[in-house]
Amino acid sequence: MKFSLVLATVGRSDEVARLLASLDAQDYRNFELIVVDQNHDDRLVQMLAAYRERFPVRHLRSAVRGVSRARNAGLEFADGDVITFPDDDCWYPDGLLQEAATVLNSHPELDGITGRFTDGEGRTEGRWLESSVLLNRYNVWRGAIEFSIFLRRRVVDAVGRFNESLGVGAGTAWGAAEGTDYLLRSLRHGFKLKFLVEMTLHHPVKTSDFDLNACDRQKKYETGIGHVMRINDYPPWYFPGTCLRTCCGMLFAMARGDFPKARFKYVSVLARVQGWRG
Repeated sequence: MKFSLVLATVGRSDEVARLLASLDAQDYRNFELIVVDQNHDDRLVQMLAAYRERFPVRHLRSAVRGVSRARNAGLEFADGDVITFPDDDCWYPDGLLQEAATVLNSHPELDGITGRFTDGEGRTEGRWLESSVLLNRYNVWRGAIEFSIFLRRRVVDAVGRFNESLGVGAGTAWGAAEGTDYLLRSLRHGFKLKFLVEMTLHHPVKTSDFDLNACDRQKKYETGIGHVMRINDYPPWYFPGTCLRTCCGMLFAMARGDFPKARFKYVSVLARVQGWRG
């Protein structure tokens, strides 16, 4: 079983170096790395060259930015049996690819698997599902993040390209949820996807202080989430329920005197409504 890792990157060097080192530390070696480089400089050239003797690396350049555009460009060259999409600031724990290969080889009925993440010290963000379970259109929001998605070739062949109006750098208001949109489209094709609670990748935790930067970032994320809910035809009762939970979180934060978190929740729900309204 061969893995094709499609990496979209722009503006990062140290983080890419950390990911490359984590890939080199994998005991499972049947993988290729396809780097879609959207930088305007050559910051990655020497770094990637240093690993070419360790594992296959294909370096593509993309002048037009956007994470979904980059992933689509990389998919054109991916020939693995399993396709995955690491972020340029994530990294793989030792044994991750062997773990994914073991699960997929042992369960041919599964068309894809997903996992969760921590920052390497046990901290995470979001409300992850509490046990391993098959994904559906309602629990998928708590059971996947883009860099934790491993899809068999047959899924990618059937679903096709990422929606280029979604995700970081798309040039739209919809700054996230392109991976969830891809999984929702996969589920509509009838593919069987499973969240594995024990499969843990690593990624920085970015929302800890609920400051203005966190609010700005969350606005982009939540607008994308609301929009993806709308374009995937969720029933009318579902969206208000997701907003109600966030509103309750805002009220609880206010009751505790945690006004930065309350503001964060307020921004979140407004942005989600904006995304839903399109």
